[in-house]
Formats: sequence, C-alpha cells, structure tokens
Amino acid sequence: MPDRPDAHDPRGADDDAGDRTALRRRFAAEARAERPDLALLCLLVAAEADPSLGEKGIDAAQIELDRLAGELPYAPGGGAAGWARAVGALLGERYGFRGTRDDFAALESSLLPEVLRRRRGLPILLSVVWIEVARRAGAPVYGVALPGHFVVGFGDPAGTDAGGRVLADPSEGGRPLSEGDTELLLAAVTGEPLTPAMLTPAAPLDIVRRVLGNIRAWAAARPERGDVRLWAVELSLLLPHHPARLRRERGQLLVARGDFLTGAAELETYAEVAEAADPQEARDVRRQARAARAMLN
Repeated sequence: MPDRPDAHDPRGADDDAGDRTALRRRFAAEARAERPDLALLCLLVAAEADPSLGEKGIDAAQIELDRLAGELPYAPGGGAAGWARAVGALLGERYGFRGTRDDFAALESSLLPEVLRRRRGLPILLSVVWIEVARRAGAPVYGVALPGHFVVGFGDPAGTDAGGRVLADPSEGGRPLSEGDTELLLAAVTGEPLTPAMLTPAAPLDIVRRVLGNIRAWAAARPERGDVRLWAVELSLLLPHHPARLRRERGQLLVARGDFLTGAAELETYAEVAEAADPQEARDVRRQARAARAMLN
C-alpha cells in the first residue's frame, strides 16, 4: 500500500471528503452493476480504511491479482481437482497465503491490499484472493459461505458434471476438503450439520456484505474504533437490500460521536420503518432520538 500522507501533505480536509464521496459513489454504482466486480468492491472498502490508498493503490492491487493469475498454468488437466491443485500450489505453497488466529485481531486482515501484501488474512479475504486469481486464469471458481467459515469451490457447484466439485480451504493453504472434512469443520465451528444449501455459490454482494459485517464486528469489540464501525455501516447501507436495523446502528453511532441532529434523524427514520413490525422498539428508538436532540439544549 502507498505511504500514508504526512503532516506536510498539502491536501486539506475538503479534498479528503471529496475523495471519500467519489469513492462511495463508485462503490454504490458497482454494487448495482449487472455483474459486480468483487475485487473492486473489496478494494473500495479498503480505501475507506486507508484514504491514502487512492486510485494508484487500487490499480496496484488489481495488477498484482493479474500477475498472480498469469503464473497459473493454462487449463491444467484434472478438472476441478486440477484447478484446485494448481491454485493451491501457487498461492498456498509458493506464495504462502494462509490464515492464523492472530489475523482475527487485525483490521488489515479484512483489507484486500493488506492481505495481498502480508499474505495473511481472514478466511473470506483469502478466499477473495483465490477467487479473483483463479477467475482471471479461466478457472470455474466460486466462494462458499459456510456458517462460521469461508472456503472456495472449483467445478460444477451442483457436483454433477464430469469434472465434479472440489472445495478448498485457503486459510490452510488450499487444503482440499472432502465432504467428511467439511462436516467436521462445521461441527467444530458451529455444531451444525452440513446441508446442500450451504454449498451454494456466494454472490459477490453477499461476500462484500459479509466482509463489512466482519469489520463491524471487529470495531464493535473496540469502542474506541467507532469511526471504523461507522464507515462499515455506511458502506453496508449502500448495498442493495440492506437490513433496516443498519439505520438504527448508524443513528446510534452518530449520536455517540456527537452528531446529535443527524443521528436523531436517522433514528427517527428507522422508527418509522420499525413501527409496523415492532411498535415497542419504535417507541424506544424515538425516545433515543428525543434524548439526542435534547443534548443540543
């Protein structure tokens, strides 16, 4: 990633705000594209975390994904298993992409440029690297959002074609997962039994939504990072079909940061939506909005 601006950077706060607005417009437009670009959306998330990333940093990350894809063999034999072996040999063995327990404590583990640089990250971000590198090389690849863990699938998602279906775990360097392995993984993480629906390919927007959810959870455990939680919520609100409760969360975060008027307005907007389903919650949220406005007196 590029160096962060220093104290002598001539750019002012207005410039930074303008850049952020432009990036958010780009994020919203890409999220509504006919075929959303997963890598670009993840890079725009990273640009929120590090405003110095800019177009240069976004382009550099895309170029790195292209470079890695160029090192994969052309149409390796062996169907889905052949692709899984080839990508695992490149990313897991040669370049050492994998996850550790420590990754869950670092915001960088959810930011694609940092994952490319450090070759460490959360399972979902490592899976994004695998998906984007393999896709560029022509592999039949997709993400699989298992409960509590994220892996990558190669081949036919239904497992009915001649090449079959193979799952691989990027957090373990691309370890192939048999059905039994996947059942054991789920049992260890959530205790849930494996069902066919769990192996459905994850859409790009679902992956981005989960990435932002991870960032929100990371920041929620660190009250001093309300700034991170706020922008993660605001990006989530730019995705189509977002849950209404995100507006309540945004309102509460704004109030906590001292933006009482905007926070109160957001809470009132949420209360209107919640009224039909949960009148008591709507009343509680309106009380929070009135209390926020009273802070201005």
